[in-house]
Amino acid sequence: MSYEPDRAFAGLFRAFTSDPNSIGDDLLQLMVRQTSDCPLVVSTASDIAIFPGRGRGPLIERFRRSTRGFIELTAISHLPLALAYLSRIRKLDPEGNLWRVRAAQFIEHAQRTRHSNTATMWRDAIAVPAFAGHEEKITDLVEYTLEQSIDYLSRVEKDEDLLTFEALRANYFDFAPTSDRPANMNDVMFATFALAYIDIAYRIGNWLRAQSVDWPQAMVLVTGQSGRPTAGTTWETNNMCNLIWRSTDRVLPQERVYVAPHVAGFAIDELPDPAGLSRLEQDYRKVWCKTRASVEVSRLMFAGYPGYEFSPSSVQGMPPVRSVDDREHCVARMRRIMEDAQQLISNCVSDYIVDELEKTGNQPSKVQIPGFTNIDYSKCTELREAR
Repeated sequence: MSYEPDRAFAGLFRAFTSDPNSIGDDLLQLMVRQTSDCPLVVSTASDIAIFPGRGRGPLIERFRRSTRGFIELTAISHLPLALAYLSRIRKLDPEGNLWRVRAAQFIEHAQRTRHSNTATMWRDAIAVPAFAGHEEKITDLVEYTLEQSIDYLSRVEKDEDLLTFEALRANYFDFAPTSDRPANMNDVMFATFALAYIDIAYRIGNWLRAQSVDWPQAMVLVTGQSGRPTAGTTWETNNMCNLIWRSTDRVLPQERVYVAPHVAGFAIDELPDPAGLSRLEQDYRKVWCKTRASVEVSRLMFAGYPGYEFSPSSVQGMPPVRSVDDREHCVARMRRIMEDAQQLISNCVSDYIVDELEKTGNQPSKVQIPGFTNIDYSKCTELREAR
């Protein structure tokens, strides 16, 4: 016989908060109305919006996949990971030929990319302000990474033992740099992660500072899936929280930033009409206010007892980058973000880049980037031109 709660008890349960016509919903609707003038900031996996309040339409900015240079730099970041994944495929399927097929295809993709990679492309087509003055060096970095990866995979085709992780670490990921090979692929990965994030931090930071927002009263939601399904679900592990907070010069109270990973985000290309945007704003305001309701009630109910002090770190437990030459901690950060399923991949660089931008007075050209600032990649370009 199936169980059903007693009707009287069930009615009492719903009367508090689970029905639209309940005490909890009454409080929620009052809070939504009374905070309707407060600015609402909503960040998703790739876009950020400010709803100014008083029924005014949102201001929206993109910051990830759809932005200039993100795919180009991330494609280079992924080169070393691709070789690692090929090694793992070979290990798991030693009798199969899949890894050879994929390696050959990858070499073709990389060769085509070498022809596309020019300083003119980075300067005129991508034209990212955060990269201004560094276009030649980025071109050299990309060429070096492509050349090293193609060369290594070409040698693997003749000697598949080079695709073991022992060989990859010694000859590709973590070799001691020389004048001919000034950086290993661990250096390159950190550098390209950092370059991609410096554009996000610089552009979104400037955009947020340019808006007239009453930050002490702002309501902030970080919504939807960001990166891996398990990642970015807390203030400490979702770097947009720290970026938004720091962009307000720390005026925004940290406790007013809520991460809501199960709340659907939005995409600029799929936004509804003005009426739909208004409904979307109301839905987000309800999520924020419903979360806030228990916080405010608790402070009144239990006044006089020790309270919860919200004081998050920027990125939970990440090793500090002590200098531009601190390869040890840069690599440790990359290992941490790949092993810790809570972390966004960009967390290996995000707090470091935000700190560096603050130190340099928001001048990206002066930010010290390990694996980039301290390494000369120009020789490989000279060798390519000589060939």
